[in-house]
Amino acid sequence: MLLLTHPACLRHDNGPHHPECPDRLRAVIQALEAQEFSGLVRAEAPEASREALLRVHTAAHVDRILSIRPAPGQRVHLDPDTAMNEYSAEAALRAAGAGVEAVDCVVRGEFPRAFCAIRPPGHHAEPEAPMGFCLFSNVAVAARHAQAAHGVQRVAVLDFDVHHGNGTQAAFWNEPTLMLASSHQAALYPGTGDASETGAGNILNVPLAAGTEGPAFRRAWERSILPEVARFAPGLIIISAGFDAHRADPLAGLRLVEDDFAWVTEAICEVANASCGGRVVSMLEGGYDLGALARSAAAHLRALIRA
Repeated sequence: MLLLTHPACLRHDNGPHHPECPDRLRAVIQALEAQEFSGLVRAEAPEASREALLRVHTAAHVDRILSIRPAPGQRVHLDPDTAMNEYSAEAALRAAGAGVEAVDCVVRGEFPRAFCAIRPPGHHAEPEAPMGFCLFSNVAVAARHAQAAHGVQRVAVLDFDVHHGNGTQAAFWNEPTLMLASSHQAALYPGTGDASETGAGNILNVPLAAGTEGPAFRRAWERSILPEVARFAPGLIIISAGFDAHRADPLAGLRLVEDDFAWVTEAICEVANASCGGRVVSMLEGGYDLGALARSAAAHLRALIRA
């Protein structure tokens, strides 16, 4: 299995005391240095091309993000939650580029699955705007690349981050060959993700009440999400792997534990095994308690490897 990351993703910094901090990625990488993960093939993420970004984002958005290069030690705030320092533009290119490279390697059959340990995350970035810690829509860029470069006809993005992936939804809204299926906490940032939001029949949102624990989360995936993904019959599955639905996370109120993330990963891989030869690309999104994030990411990787 392939693990993609890049040192530039550690240098992006939103500022002191910001929850989306470099220590998040350090915690994940450290967890994946355990002996049980010694078989992972580790590689550096390339930068995404402008062509790949423009399949999802407007030229004005791409140009704006890539032109922001603050002086050393300075930051530019794009909104109250999202900032860029001198390294952020490269980090955003590497984060999106990790998904592109992972798709290339998985679709070509070089690896059955891949995990992108990256930041900034991406699922809140809309085609025309950054938001919610996100600069480019990493999973949407990867999905569009799979279609454009490899002829994959149908791609499903499955998102279990506690926050709704409004950026992925906006990018996929009128695109019936792209599916977004998401579980997330209801009435939480960014305020989207109601079950009534269905796009071209390709968007499936399953909001969960604050306090939802593992059994109800699993039922939502088993009964509502996974059967629809199977019916969609994707040629590739991409996971928006956010671990902030963990009970220890400070930014939300779902109450999952590591075993729940392992379970949903195995369940997703079962669908992938049946529909697309097991081809899965997973990309890191949220998760803001460092210990819970590290343990959950490790559980996710174990499931990706063994499923």
